[in-house]
Amino acid sequence: MTQGLIHLHNFLRWIILLLLVVAVVKHLIGMTGRKSYTNGDRKISSFLMISSHIQFLVGLFLYFAGNLGLKMIQEMGMGPIMKEASTRYWAVEHILGMLIAIVLITIGRGVGKKNLSDRAKHSRTFWFYFIALVIILLLMPWPFHENAPRPLFPGMQV
Repeated sequence: MTQGLIHLHNFLRWIILLLLVVAVVKHLIGMTGRKSYTNGDRKISSFLMISSHIQFLVGLFLYFAGNLGLKMIQEMGMGPIMKEASTRYWAVEHILGMLIAIVLITIGRGVGKKNLSDRAKHSRTFWFYFIALVIILLLMPWPFHENAPRPLFPGMQV
């Protein structure tokens, strides 16, 4: 079951990245081109927030039930984990960074609901989503990540 959830977690990251890039580009165009904040913008934001929350729930389950989270902290202790880059990445950096990114995505979604001008909505949402995108790209376990390599797609080799 854990391996299946890891594959789901790996697959969902591509959906989130795609939605996040689309949302960032749409809000950048809306911000600079003075476009109205459309129902399509709201739908992309909703799908992005829903998929990122599902991703976070799967990640939380993996953190508490899998081998690279709480179990590792309980077995090794926090001191040794913080001294080694790969264990620190899985026990602290990845989950904290992704939590921050998902909070930013959720706040960005909320900005679209506020009674602001369309340009202000696009601008604020763009910045929340852009910062979330940077955090996600920096803290994803890429195949070339020296401390935490993972395959690009489920079932592939690193």
